[in-house]
Amino acid sequence: MSHFEILARCPTTRARVSRLTLAHGPTILPTFMPVATQAAIKGLTPQQVESLGVTLILNNTYHLNLRPGVQVLSEAGRAHKFQGWTKNLLTDSGGFQLVSLSKFATITEEGALFESPFTGEPTMLTPEESISIQHAIGADIIMQLDDVVPSLTPDHARVEEAMERSIRWLDRCIAYHNSSGNQDTQNLFAIVQGGLDFELRDRCVRAMIERKKNVSGFAIGGLSGGEEKGMELNVKQCAEKLPEDRPRYCMGVGFAEDLLVCVALGVDMADCVFPTRTARFGVALTFQGPLNLRLAKHAKDFAPIDADCPCPTSVTLHNITFQARLMGGARDAISNGTFPEYLRTFFARYFGDVGYPEWCVNALRSVGVDLLEGSDIKVVPGSGAKWEYSE
Repeated sequence: MSHFEILARCPTTRARVSRLTLAHGPTILPTFMPVATQAAIKGLTPQQVESLGVTLILNNTYHLNLRPGVQVLSEAGRAHKFQGWTKNLLTDSGGFQLVSLSKFATITEEGALFESPFTGEPTMLTPEESISIQHAIGADIIMQLDDVVPSLTPDHARVEEAMERSIRWLDRCIAYHNSSGNQDTQNLFAIVQGGLDFELRDRCVRAMIERKKNVSGFAIGGLSGGEEKGMELNVKQCAEKLPEDRPRYCMGVGFAEDLLVCVALGVDMADCVFPTRTARFGVALTFQGPLNLRLAKHAKDFAPIDADCPCPTSVTLHNITFQARLMGGARDAISNGTFPEYLRTFFARYFGDVGYPEWCVNALRSVGVDLLEGSDIKVVPGSGAKWEYSE
């Protein structure tokens, strides 16, 4: 089992620094997990990623089961050896593909029946099979299979059904995991569902906490599906009620402002394809805001992307370095008791030219940080951009 130890707390917000020790060593939280969907972060070697101080990455269960398959992974010595990664690894359960590949899936109480997008061959992903695949992958953190519906689903009955089914599927995941003999090296996380409905989220949180002795951490799932900013209220709701002695993971969050708001609300872990995917479209992340390198004005600009960045700069490496520096700075500030100042400095640099998103101002005010205090930066009304995560 994992060992979780809180090292420091922000006296103003709900942010905290902790150490999560897993089979492949310690990971200091809060952290952002780069996504290596098919056991690789495109364009980077494992050594490059590790050199940034990254100690926890994410692999995708659904995709690894399709290619190369668990037999190949087993023959290779499981996913760590297959991809040359020596640090910690988290696998999702395949539940997100119920949304992203919904045209290929049929959901029943037994599980999710998928058609392979490559061959059309049907595959039933049950809670037990999801855990079995994750056991074969060998991840340090494995996720329960949950019934995921798009966050903007107008059918309240379907959202409630998915939330209740996720609880029942957690029980099946726990039973299978506990009978497997893998509990000492692989740690099961529960996933809170309920869409944007506060009452459903509350019911799910209570049910998940009742199963606390059988899980090593809790995730906040079913968000980052294209909803307008405002989901931070659901994140705050869940983070306030989830146990203090377990890590909290907000799934699918990757924009810089989202990460820092979630940290302030009490979240310890996040993941998203955003930094690596946006790099492939020529956008570099900087502390002054995203930089679109495809614009003509940059064709003869010989200045570095970011004079303060230590990376040699491929855009993918730069963007993961940015995320690592962002979260490392947050950890240092929490430990030093200066996290509110860190937030004000970051948001002023990042949004000074365009104005603070109103949702960020409101979210941080809810935990005692007023970005407008002593600032003449304008506020951009409305909910702003959308939270969206895709594979």
